[in-house]
Amino acid sequence: MTDTAKENIAAPLGARLRTLRAARGMSRRILARDSAVSERYLAELENGRANPSIGVLARIGSAIGVDLATLFSSPSHDAATALLERLGPENQAAAHALLERHFGPAADKAERIALIGLRGAGKTTLGHLLAERLDWPFVELTREIERDYGADVAEILALSGQPGLRRQEYRALSRIAEKSERGVIATPGGIVAEAASLDLLLTRTHTIWVTASPEEHMARVAAQGDRRPMADNPEAMADLRAILTARSPDYARADARLDTSGRPLEECLDELERTARRLLATRQVGCGLTPAEQEI
Repeated sequence: MTDTAKENIAAPLGARLRTLRAARGMSRRILARDSAVSERYLAELENGRANPSIGVLARIGSAIGVDLATLFSSPSHDAATALLERLGPENQAAAHALLERHFGPAADKAERIALIGLRGAGKTTLGHLLAERLDWPFVELTREIERDYGADVAEILALSGQPGLRRQEYRALSRIAEKSERGVIATPGGIVAEAASLDLLLTRTHTIWVTASPEEHMARVAAQGDRRPMADNPEAMADLRAILTARSPDYARADARLDTSGRPLEECLDELERTARRLLATRQVGCGLTPAEQEI
């Protein structure tokens, strides 16, 4: 194989790996540990300068939770996808919501509100308060996963890796969707990295993306006493920005979006309640377009 041919493969492979890793919220250090491939080699690979064997790629894919074909594939960019990509996050959310409602699976979303987004957005705090206002049960999915598994998330990751955690997320969410007709669900930030879990959220819940600036995400996590994102990681902020960039197209598929950046809690809660009640009201409309959809 010529050097040019190798470069034509190595650069897209490195970019794809970087995107998949970011979407799953995995630092290079964690991926190195789970795949038994050195951090230095992973850096070379992501920058298109390595020539990995199939065995190395298979270990990396297994640690991330994808097969070899996925490592080499690129997202589809047909005309419809290109159009959606040109929209801003709010219009993307509105367009995806319309498509899901009228052309997606017809599963009943019932009276379930799910909050998605990165850690530190305010999902747990706002979700608990919203549930109180609606007089509904509040479910923190991470706690349900830990209860089902019998261990905390850190131990699940240590024993089963990212693929194991993603499986537990899907199982817990499936159980809640089947047994609970009503409730507010705060989900883990990485749940959108698993296509099956994201599809389940979009078809069985009214989904709201709770977001904030990267700086606020980081500050809120630190304020909660969790120093893991920054511990021994000088690239913590760069990693967080990469994660947000990689996940934003999936987060934007939510039915609605709430930006909590620089806003007081009560103001965010009021808007969240209005948004939740609006989404619940559209459930009664049937197959006709809602007034909001008519404005798209």
